[in-house]
Amino acid sequence: MINEADLREMTAGERRELARCLAAVDYPHPLLELHLGRRRKLAVLFSIICCTVLVGWIVVLWLTLHRHFTATHWRLAWVGFDVVLLAAFAATGWAFWRGRQIVIAFLLITGTLLCCDAWFDVLLDLGTSDVWMSVASAVVIELPIAFLMFNAARRLIRLSALVAISEAAERKPIPALWRIPLLGGRWRDGDTTPMPRS
Repeated sequence: MINEADLREMTAGERRELARCLAAVDYPHPLLELHLGRRRKLAVLFSIICCTVLVGWIVVLWLTLHRHFTATHWRLAWVGFDVVLLAAFAATGWAFWRGRQIVIAFLLITGTLLCCDAWFDVLLDLGTSDVWMSVASAVVIELPIAFLMFNAARRLIRLSALVAISEAAERKPIPALWRIPLLGGRWRDGDTTPMPRS
């Protein structure tokens, strides 16, 4: 057992290390109880499914949208928007797969694009026979997925803050956002040291 005399014989660095070890015992890592591996796999699978469905939908739009409207480049605008949405889903899936902090930004971007898609679908179909299909699509598909993405981003921000607080004793330079491991995990691809701040 360590007594006060033993503590006084230690260097300041040794006492700090002992305090860090004691804190780790008394306050375990906040992520130990979470099943993050399974959730990340589900998130990757969900992103793959969304990308696959969206590719099919882009083809359907390309083949079925009217070529002549009052607006010019109507088809290009809608297909182009869905291509951007596809890229956002793919980037989100990649960031989940790699376990990177930038997934939070991709979740927010993709959720926002889904809200925009719902808004323009409903707004531009007002007064036509397609309005109820657009409302149903917004209420059943786009807005619920956007809500899930916003909620996931909120939870990841909170968990990241908990991890940052628990690892505050280990001060390291902050790398580029796309290189930061999700929730403080180890670097991948054999990289054991963080990249310098960019």
